[in-house]
Amino acid sequence: MKSYAKILLGVAIGVVVGAGGIVLLGDSGEDGVNAAAGASEPLYWAAPMDPDYRRDQPGKSPMGMDLIPVYEGEGASSEAGTVEISPHVVNNLGVRTAPVESGRLQLDVRTVGYAQYDEDRLVNISPRVEGWLETLHVKAAGDPVTQGEPLYTLYSPTLVNAQEELLLALKRDNPVLIQAAVERLSALQVPQASIERLRQTRKLSQTITIAAPQSGVVDNLSVREGMYVKPGSMLMSIGQLEHIWVIGEVFERQAGLVSVGDKVRMQLDYLPGKDLMGQVDYIYPSLNEKTRTVQIRARFDNSDGLLKPGMFLQMVIDTQPGAPTLLIPREALIRTGTQARVVLAQGEGRFKSIAVEVGRVGERQVEILSGLSKGERIVTSAQFLIDSESSKTSDFKRMSHVMEEDHSQHAGMGKGSTSDSSMDQGKKHGSQAREESDRD
Repeated sequence: MKSYAKILLGVAIGVVVGAGGIVLLGDSGEDGVNAAAGASEPLYWAAPMDPDYRRDQPGKSPMGMDLIPVYEGEGASSEAGTVEISPHVVNNLGVRTAPVESGRLQLDVRTVGYAQYDEDRLVNISPRVEGWLETLHVKAAGDPVTQGEPLYTLYSPTLVNAQEELLLALKRDNPVLIQAAVERLSALQVPQASIERLRQTRKLSQTITIAAPQSGVVDNLSVREGMYVKPGSMLMSIGQLEHIWVIGEVFERQAGLVSVGDKVRMQLDYLPGKDLMGQVDYIYPSLNEKTRTVQIRARFDNSDGLLKPGMFLQMVIDTQPGAPTLLIPREALIRTGTQARVVLAQGEGRFKSIAVEVGRVGERQVEILSGLSKGERIVTSAQFLIDSESSKTSDFKRMSHVMEEDHSQHAGMGKGSTSDSSMDQGKKHGSQAREESDRD
């Protein structure tokens, strides 16, 4: 009887323990089915690191991570990267917003330039015969001269011989020789008044006085009285100050923005608050290899004499507006090493940092090629603090999703091991009971 009682007791214990394991497995499976049935269908799947990357079905993100399901009814705060700030904190932070507008970006190119003579009105004085400067009527560079005023007096044997040829032709009364002699003297820069005087007086002049061909100021004076000069020698230049050229240096990346005819505003250090207006007259075709800049030429009226050749000036070139595009304030843009972002104001104290593609950057506005829509509002003040909080929230969202996956995996393993151990214990008790019965 004792052996029979032991056998019945062992079998009962094994059945009870095994049934408990089955109950545990049955409960776990039923809970999982009920949870799956009770959950609503996800609206979409989003990437943990980039909530803007969305798909209609599960998959992998560009970074190789599993996409997160997003269900209907989840609050905006559950979306990765979105932060909620109470109204009084918004006021304390001084958060300001501005709308995304559509328009044409007006770019201003700021550079420096230097003034010089208008080379279209610059005259170089050079002799056409060799000789000696008997008298130099202008003494220093910068001296003003008027048209017809004497510049220098030259003694030249060549000019004396040319005069003798004219006198000989006049003596022979040969019109062909007279015309040839007059043309030679004119070609040697002898003034017409000196030629007429020679024909009337029939007396040679040992020196010839050269007059100024235009009014202006003397520049590049390189001779003194008594010097021997040859044809082609640079004696001096006469420049005019009524019009001035300003040569500016534009960086290579900005060269494509400047066009002929663009307005130019210029400022002088010794005249603060006064702007001189001009326009781009020419863009030089070559690039300076050392400075990587392109020269542009602007023409300015200088009837008041404010501009002087050699001056350095501050230039602002008003370029032509670009094509219509989305524009945001420049202070709203957040630049990182590889990305540009803005903080989007979603309303009701919700903010989110999003990536945008940036076009041209002006002094006050920035072109947005993609990432925003017209009418949306972006943060223009305290956006760096909100962007930092938004990035941190996005990271926590991703981390919490990974932790939930790990927890569910560990929980499944724990349930499976408990049920298996219960069944193993039941089998163990049953085998022990059979062994005791065999011994009896």
